[in-house]
Amino acid sequence: MNTLAVLEGLQPHLLAAFTDGWPDKLILFFGLVASLSVHEWAHAITADKLEDPLPRAEGRVTLNPLVHIDPIGTVLIPLTVLFFSPGFSVFGWGKPVRVSLPNEKTRVRDDLLITAAGPFSNLCIALLTACIGGLFLDLDNGNVHIGKLVETIITLNCLLFVFNLIPVPPLDGSHFLKHAVRMKDETYAKLSSYGFLILLVLINLPAFRQTFGKAIFFCSGFFIDLQASIGELVA
Repeated sequence: MNTLAVLEGLQPHLLAAFTDGWPDKLILFFGLVASLSVHEWAHAITADKLEDPLPRAEGRVTLNPLVHIDPIGTVLIPLTVLFFSPGFSVFGWGKPVRVSLPNEKTRVRDDLLITAAGPFSNLCIALLTACIGGLFLDLDNGNVHIGKLVETIITLNCLLFVFNLIPVPPLDGSHFLKHAVRMKDETYAKLSSYGFLILLVLINLPAFRQTFGKAIFFCSGFFIDLQASIGELVA
């Protein structure tokens, strides 16, 4: 299982105010690392509960971000993009969780559950952040900057949810496609060898970027509105 995050100028009204200086960008970086780590942990813990021994054997059934970090994809590239790219950009990925799917009878079901756990975990983070923000954050008392942080965490996790549903390897959505069309392992492996190239092409297509941006806007907007509604209820 692999996790990829890409965001470039999709929601400036939510994020521009939070990325003015290097402290803000560092916070954004650590938020990305945490979100990627939870995503990969969700894959690992689900596989472990389904009696797949490989993630535990490789030390992946933990929330410790150090075991989920890819030195290039989680550290070098995100920091480089954040500090040297104009405007707001995030690009990175976590270390993939390897699974063995030992039970032949439930192999497809297990793969689908393990796959779904990653994006679902990001929705859970967005929901938890919205609830905490709504319950404890009072924007009328000067907490605007913290409010932007809350919105950033929500947006990052909606990004991870939406982007990883794209049916292109190595993203989680490719597993759903594989089983939906009953793709052979050999065919999937061949498709995977072109996965990043396909993604690079898609990311640079205006129509894709527009659709992708709208999906993230809808997802994050739902949780941000939920946060506001909770805040009004407890005010």
